Amino acid sequence: MRTLTLEIEPFEGVRSEMAEIFSQIRSFEILETLKMDYNEGICIEIVEFVLKEGVSIHDIRTIGDMEVLNVLRSDGSKTTCLIRYTEPERTKGLFQESDLGLIHTIPTIISLEKFTVSMMGERKDLMDFVEMMRTHAGIVKKMSVRKAAYRKADILAVLTDKQREVMVAAFQNGYYDYPKRISSVQLCSMVNISKPTLLQHLR
Repeated sequence: MRTLTLEIEPFEGVRSEMAEIFSQIRSFEILETLKMDYNEGICIEIVEFVLKEGVSIHDIRTIGDMEVLNVLRSDGSKTTCLIRYTEPERTKGLFQESDLGLIHTIPTIISLEKFTVSMMGERKDLMDFVEMMRTHAGIVKKMSVRKAAYRKADILAVLTDKQREVMVAAFQNGYYDYPKRISSVQLCSMVNISKPTLLQHLR
């Protein structure tokens, strides 16, 4: 297993397509991918947004195709959120093709000027990914490949033990799926807390 990190200058067409995303933010960093469903074109991730001046995350429900599910931490212009990304129908085929058995890792930082993308996997799959980026994303300015060392982001450390337990149970049992596979009442029973407490923990 190897870790690949690419620095990409996005094509002008890619920048145009992403303009809506960057109307309120300067950049975003994917800290952790919790769920990736290539068939449905949905992923759940922990993302740190760098907001533009005067923008509050509490006024934003969506950023492009990313739906803000929860705000985990705010510190000045940096806000860490739990998001659900839904691939648009027009690009879902390409999204499905990008399922090369790779693991998203850090750093993965996206801005209009530059993409820094990191993936972990076998050499051949990584090289297929590079070709896909060259074809559809932009000009590869830098590329490094090194022995893999998977490092999970420490973002979940901001939660209490009970908040982590509730969040993990919610994900494992489909609370954030669409449609939901478990109701808040069923989840309360599972983690042995009241509904108001459960909803507070999830918030």
